[in-house]
Amino acid sequence: MKFFTTPILSLVIGIVIAAFFSWSLKPELGYVAQTIFTVVMLSVLEISLSFDNAVVNATVLQKMDEVWRKRFLTWGMAIAVFGMRLVFPLAIVSIIANVSVWDSLVMAFARPDDYAKMMTSAHLAVSAFGGSFLLMVFLDFLFTEKDLHWIGIIEKPAGKLSAFQSIELVIAISILFGIHANLPLADQSTFLVAYLWGLLTFLIVHGFSALLEDERIASLPMLSSGLGMFLYLEVLDASFSFDGVVGAFAISHQLLIIMIGLGVGAFFVRGITLYLVEHKTLEQFMFLEHGAFWALGLLAFFMLLDSFFHFGEAVTALSGAAVLGLSIYWSVKENRKSAASQNKHGT
Repeated sequence: MKFFTTPILSLVIGIVIAAFFSWSLKPELGYVAQTIFTVVMLSVLEISLSFDNAVVNATVLQKMDEVWRKRFLTWGMAIAVFGMRLVFPLAIVSIIANVSVWDSLVMAFARPDDYAKMMTSAHLAVSAFGGSFLLMVFLDFLFTEKDLHWIGIIEKPAGKLSAFQSIELVIAISILFGIHANLPLADQSTFLVAYLWGLLTFLIVHGFSALLEDERIASLPMLSSGLGMFLYLEVLDASFSFDGVVGAFAISHQLLIIMIGLGVGAFFVRGITLYLVEHKTLEQFMFLEHGAFWALGLLAFFMLLDSFFHFGEAVTALSGAAVLGLSIYWSVKENRKSAASQNKHGT
C-alpha cells in the first residue's frame, strides 16, 4: 500500500475540490455526484491509457540513481499534473485563438464550451507530434540488438537491421510521406509541421541523453546521465498524455475537473511505476518490457491514423491492455517451461 498512499490521498483531495467547485456552479447534490463520477472516470481513463507508460518508465527508472529517481517522482509529478494537465491545454487554446494564456484561462471558466471546441480542434497537431515521438521510441527499441525476443519473427530481423544507420529515421520519414500524401490539403501543413517537431524533439532528447552518458560530460556540475533520462521520461510522459488530455474534453468541458481527474490518474501511474521498480516486476515477467513497447507502438499507430479513422479511448486502452496481458501470459508460460526443464535436469 505504500506505493498507493499518495495516489489515494490525491483522489480524496481531488474529489473534495471537485465537489466544492461543482457546488459553487450549481448547488445541487445530483450535479455534485455527477462531477465526482466524472473525476473518477477521467482517472480510470488516464490509468488505462498510461499503464504501458508506467512499464516503460520503470525500465528507465531502473537505470537512474536514487537522486534522479526522487527528482522524477517530485519535479516530474509537478510537471505532469500542472504542466500537461493545466498549462498545455491553456497554451494550445492560446495559440489557436491568438490570445494570452490568461485570456485562455478566463475562457476555460467563463465559456467552457468554446474552450473545449478550440482544444479539440488542435487534435490533428497534437496527435501528429505525440504519434511521431512515440513512433521513434518504439522504432528505437525495435531496431536494437537484443538477447531476448518476444515476437522473434519481427524482433530478430529488426535487431540485425540495426546495423543500417538511422533506419528508424528512414522508416519514420517514409510513414510521414505516406500519411501526408493522403491527407486533405487543408490538413497537410499542420500534420507535416507537428510530425517534424515530434521527430526533432526525439532526436534532441535522445541525443542529449546519450551525450550526458559520456564520462567527461557527466562529471560536470548539474550534468549527468540521470538528467538526460529525466528529460527523456518527461517528454515520453507528455506524448502519452496528449491523447488523454484532448480526449478528456469529450467527457467534460471543465478544465479544473479535467486537471483533477487526469492528475489523480497520473499519481496512480507513478505509484504503479514505483511498484514495478521496487518489486523488480520486469525481471519476473521477462516479456513485459517488450509488451510495453509494442503497446506504445500501437498507440503511435492510433494517433497517427486518427485523421482517417478515429479510435476511441476505450479501443486504445483495451488494445494496449491486451498486448500487455499477452506479454505477461507469455512470460508466465516461459517461466513455467524453464522451471519444468530445471526440475527435469535436477532429478
